[in-house]
Amino acid sequence: MTPTRAGEAPRVLSSGGAVAGRSGVGGACRETSETKTSSSSEARVTLPIPRGRHRIAPWAAPLFLAEMAPSQWRGAFTAGFQFFLALGVLIANLTNYATANVSWGWRLSLGLAGAPAIVIFIGALFLTDTPSSLVMRGQVDRARDALLRVRGPGADVDAEFKDIVRAVEVARQSEDGAFRRMATRREYRPHLVLAVAVPMFFQLTGVVVLAFFSPLVFRTIGFGSNAALMGAVILGAVNLGSLMLSTLVIDRYGRKVLFMVGGIQMIICHVAVAWIMGAKIGKSGEAAMARPYAVAVLVFTCLNSAGFGWSWGPLGWVVPSEIFPVDIRSAGQSMNVSIGLCLTFVQTQSFLAMLCRFKYATFAFYAAWVAIMTVFIALFLPETKGIPLESMGIVWVRHWYWKRFVQNQGNSGQTST
Repeated sequence: MTPTRAGEAPRVLSSGGAVAGRSGVGGACRETSETKTSSSSEARVTLPIPRGRHRIAPWAAPLFLAEMAPSQWRGAFTAGFQFFLALGVLIANLTNYATANVSWGWRLSLGLAGAPAIVIFIGALFLTDTPSSLVMRGQVDRARDALLRVRGPGADVDAEFKDIVRAVEVARQSEDGAFRRMATRREYRPHLVLAVAVPMFFQLTGVVVLAFFSPLVFRTIGFGSNAALMGAVILGAVNLGSLMLSTLVIDRYGRKVLFMVGGIQMIICHVAVAWIMGAKIGKSGEAAMARPYAVAVLVFTCLNSAGFGWSWGPLGWVVPSEIFPVDIRSAGQSMNVSIGLCLTFVQTQSFLAMLCRFKYATFAFYAAWVAIMTVFIALFLPETKGIPLESMGIVWVRHWYWKRFVQNQGNSGQTST
């Protein structure tokens, strides 16, 4: 069942409840007198139970934000999703650092994940479904009320609401399922390509997996355990600061400018880290690195995180939430999230093996991928700044390459052969 059919608000609600329950179960696992391993094993068994619901939040939340936000501020509102993810990561790293030498610290780190989940659950009780979702389910009056609720009681929403209704009516004309339309119909070729490319490139920046293993990387270059954890805190703080900056400029300068600036910055930083580690640790990876060079690696890693924070970090959620027409929006976003989660799993399972096998060349690998994705974005991603969702079809018609697949159909934002 897609968010469009069931509504985004109930999905966010169930996600928050599931994560709160999962954290409570994990935090309450008893620590036996024999060993801490048994409690960790209990947590490993019990925690995955509601995890499927947890993964609904990255699916529904960006769609909800994109459909509710005014077009001129849509980028900043949707980027807020990544901002609060980064805030959670920073708080988690601070908690890990503060409880590193406490025997029950693992329980606190695990149980505190329930706090934001409770906030999500309570907040979702007060959310209305998006107008597009309500119109798709035939609740036109409620859809208009929902639009007035977010635009203000005195706002003139007639033109915007007519565009939403018209887009939904066009979407209903097709009898094929959303995934089948994306896979088989020529006019959805741009959407299919970007539904696969954006989450793949998002993961292949290397920043996501590096954030997971940053304490280990910092220990590899010579920092102690506590210093490595503090390095992870600094990395999270830099990422959060760059995300704050991105929300201020994303709707002023557009998506492609941020992609280009962030991409070039990440390429330089990856190459610099690869060069320093290759020159000072060597191919064997066993040589000690002098402290100034270790600090340089930390600085370039932070600059790399900053480049990600004002480009791929927020835009990896913003772009997929706004490029799809209403009839395939839920399917496109679910494909985006599913591919991203699968690649997250693959990378977290393979990163340590890559680092041990290829040493400094691991960072050269990610630099090459960032170069490829930066060129791809420059050539194939149309600028979507300020374009209403219901009129998004026009950006494909005007694009030098994708226009051969689509042609305009008025203001509906839909395309056809």
